[in-house]
Order: sequence, then structure tokens, then C-alpha cells
Amino acid sequence: MALMALTEENFEKTIADNEIVIIDFWATWCGPCKQYGPIFERIAENVTDITFAKINTDEQQQLAAQFQIRSIPTTVVMKDEIVVFQQEGVLFHEKLLDIAEKAQALDMDMVRETIAKQEAAAQQ
Repeated sequence: MALMALTEENFEKTIADNEIVIIDFWATWCGPCKQYGPIFERIAENVTDITFAKINTDEQQQLAAQFQIRSIPTTVVMKDEIVVFQQEGVLFHEKLLDIAEKAQALDMDMVRETIAKQEAAAQQ
């Protein structure tokens, strides 16, 4: 699948319409982002059953704030509209592929059950 640029305008629809979305939060002035960009793009070209997207934190400050981005690059994986992974820093090819494979295998019923238990415990 082609690499997408996510904006406030297309974010909700993209997340709703795709089971798994892997997002690279980046900026043009960021040195590590320049190192990570080609890695992220190569994986996006080769893993066709996952949506890969980039969010420019300078242009999409609201989305960066929504995800509490403090350092870039940051990679976020969403499955069924739930954040299942978030990590700052450059992820190298093998690690990013591993994360993509684990996202595909992730049992979302178990994730939702865990979230429900955490929310119930927080209310006590």
C-alpha cells in the first residue's frame, strides 16, 4: 500500500477504514527522522496489507498533541482504532517488520478485555 500523509482532515477516516495503521511522527528539521524515513518507506512498500502513514508534527500539531508526542521520530501502531504500540526513536528494519507482524497477530478481543479491566480498576 502506498504511504499516506495523515492530516486532521483524513485521520479519523483512515483509522476507521483500515484495520492496522502504522504512523511515523516526524519533522523536516529532525536528523533522526531523516535516517528513519527511508526505513519506514521501504517497509511500507513491502508490507502491503498494513496502512503506513506519516504525520508531520510541525504541520499537524493537534494530532501530535493528541498522541502526546514529546520526541521524534515516534512510531505509533493502531489496530481496530486502538493504540497498541508507541515508541520514540529510530526503529531499524528488522524491528519495524517484527512490530508489524506482531500487530497482525495481536488478539484484539484480549486487548479490549485488558483495557476494560484497567478502566474498572481505575474507577475503584
